[in-house]
Amino acid sequence: MKVYTKSGDDGTTGLLFGGRVRKDSALPTAYGSVDEAQASLGVVRAQLDPADELSDIVIHVMRDLWVLMAELATLPENRRKLEDGSTRVTGDMVDALEAHIDAISERFEPPTEFVVPGVNAVAAQLDVARTVVRRAERDALAALDEASHAGIYLNRLSDLLWTLARWQEGTSTVVRDVV
Repeated sequence: MKVYTKSGDDGTTGLLFGGRVRKDSALPTAYGSVDEAQASLGVVRAQLDPADELSDIVIHVMRDLWVLMAELATLPENRRKLEDGSTRVTGDMVDALEAHIDAISERFEPPTEFVVPGVNAVAAQLDVARTVVRRAERDALAALDEASHAGIYLNRLSDLLWTLARWQEGTSTVVRDVV
């Protein structure tokens, strides 16, 4: 099987459960941003020991992002075919992010001011991933149904990534301390 199909040479792309849309339409824009977020998390993961707790959190989030991309890659009229937790984001998936945020937040004193990213490479890359997730959240707004949990998931994921970055820093550099 060849990697290329040539079916997208006309500027369209196929979607899950059928249908084609222009590559610059809301659905591919949204799932493309989520794909970029996932790749950014892959850079974080590549810097970690696979047995590390953070690595475990990151890989499970990356799995969730596949589910989210499946939902975004489905035309609204085909979304009835989606399966919770497999191709559609669920409230339980959002709850799991909140549980991680709560558990990690207990391990350090969060800064109360704006921080300057870059105390170490992992924290800095988590901040990059957070900004990509924020963009994915904005892009997803045009592609999601109001009943979807995917936008909430992305919102909560950016909170988790901020929390993980601060945890990995240990002591954050706050803006007012930069002279």
